[in-house]
Amino acid sequence: MPALDAQAILDGRRPGRHSVGLAVTMAFSVVCLLGGLGFDLFNSGTDVVPALLLAFAPVPLLVNGVLWLDRLEPEPARLLWLAFLWGAGVAVALSSVLNTLGLVLYTLPTFGAERGYYISAAVGAPLVEETTKGLVLIGFLWFRRREIDGITDGISYAALVGLGFACVENVQYYVQGYLDAGASRLLEVFFLRGVVTPLLHPLFTSMLGIGVAVAAMSRRRLTRVAAPLAGWLGAVVLHGVWNGSTGFGSTGISIAYGFLLLVLIVLLALMWLDRRRMIGTIARYLPAYTGTGLVTEGDIAMLSTMGGRRRARRWADRAGGRQGRAAMTDYQLAATELALLHWRVEHGIAAPDWPLRRDGLLALMHVARVAFGRGARPSVPPEWIAGSAPPSGFVREEAPTWLPYGGGREG
Repeated sequence: MPALDAQAILDGRRPGRHSVGLAVTMAFSVVCLLGGLGFDLFNSGTDVVPALLLAFAPVPLLVNGVLWLDRLEPEPARLLWLAFLWGAGVAVALSSVLNTLGLVLYTLPTFGAERGYYISAAVGAPLVEETTKGLVLIGFLWFRRREIDGITDGISYAALVGLGFACVENVQYYVQGYLDAGASRLLEVFFLRGVVTPLLHPLFTSMLGIGVAVAAMSRRRLTRVAAPLAGWLGAVVLHGVWNGSTGFGSTGISIAYGFLLLVLIVLLALMWLDRRRMIGTIARYLPAYTGTGLVTEGDIAMLSTMGGRRRARRWADRAGGRQGRAAMTDYQLAATELALLHWRVEHGIAAPDWPLRRDGLLALMHVARVAFGRGARPSVPPEWIAGSAPPSGFVREEAPTWLPYGGGREG
């Protein structure tokens, strides 16, 4: 009997099948990234090396911070990679070309040098860059709507796009600083862009991420159009506020920085509320499956707190080793996805093939429960993989009660 492809089930795709369009887009993004870095290397020679090191140094910490915020229901790795690579490759390349053309063909001839550069930075750059960054988010909304289960998902994708963009854009700023005044100026620019303001681009683009998430979770056609437009406008305005503040000296920059810090706090609060909503879906929809033996009251308590999930994975690791831990992780993710799927069904936004996804998640939960203490992933009947409902008389699997480990609900 064939074994379940756990990752395919969690990603909502057919086992063994991958998106050609996704692969091509990712490859194109990589080509744009390498081309941009190669251009910098050609123009600046070895001076680009310290700039590259400083630009990429904070990236692992920042990316892991974004992933940590979305750890309750993490997104498919391939889409997260695409978001980052699009920002670092395609968005940077398109923005560089369009910003330069706008500057040379319109703002400089129209407004002169000093005023033209300021208008280009405060108006032109926000319009261009938030559009090029946002294209991939619109693509996710169009082609991967089922992957967006809440505001947290939209913010996570948008933040990774922004981090990729900021990383490569910083290379150019660091190189220029080094060429202007050597290592001291390079470190000064790094402190300003890499330490003080590393989250600006993620923050701007998160506005569109929220708009895309609202559109993905709505049945109304007007909302599906208006929400992304409103999000894009919000991204442009925030970007313009920051760039425009530079024309008002340190006072203007300080006020803009404080305002954007408040926006960041609001975003974090929205993500916390979204997590509460997702936990609520677990408590609302999973009790219906207690009669199958796939879910117990203890499981629901465990799934409702990050600490309970973590302790359950540690238990599975002690009981079944690395594969036991992987099985517990699969169970937790599948159960969360099942609850969110029922939420989408109730709100009328689930894909027509949602029963197939439900049955695949149930099959994965069954296999994972069997594997908790055995250190292996057993096979399951082929009809489960094909998407038919699990047999009504399947054996109820015994599993540990998680109440002592899970505690109460997320506080």
